[in-house]
Amino acid sequence: MQNLSDEKLRATADKLIAAHRQAAIDNNWLFFVDELYAVDCVYSCQYAGVMEVVADGIDEIKATHYGRDMQVGWEGWSFPYEGVYTGSDNRLVTHWLNRGPGKRADGSYYQTPGVSFIQLNEEARICRQFDMFDLAHQMTLCDELENAGLLSVQLKQQWVIPMKLKLETQLANNR
Repeated sequence: MQNLSDEKLRATADKLIAAHRQAAIDNNWLFFVDELYAVDCVYSCQYAGVMEVVADGIDEIKATHYGRDMQVGWEGWSFPYEGVYTGSDNRLVTHWLNRGPGKRADGSYYQTPGVSFIQLNEEARICRQFDMFDLAHQMTLCDELENAGLLSVQLKQQWVIPMKLKLETQLANNR
């Protein structure tokens, strides 16, 4: 595979960041997928060993990660980027935040950090993406948002409660 220049890697990262910024405003997480992802891209995210999302190909990415997982319940959330790091073999590492709606009384954001490991193909399209974040901290954040009246009912029912049950089951094993 031909290595892309650092400038080309950063330009692609900048497109992804701008697309995520706009998607958070519009709550439309599909408009940029065809432009930025390779048709045969593999996206994966490990949820603390209790659930794995793997989307094999652009249609599955649109149906799962950016479709089912981002369209409902995440209204008011944003995912700002803190940093982009380029590496060899057309690789990017991005550091971003899961930022919930509203702010705490002290003015700080409700947020937890995340990281993506991304590989681009020769056309500077994402061909592999692996996302990670600390699920226990994300659950604590959702509890905080619920206590503040900021957690959507849909997100709680469709994601938070099922994920907490999976975590509880995992933690109860081998006691």
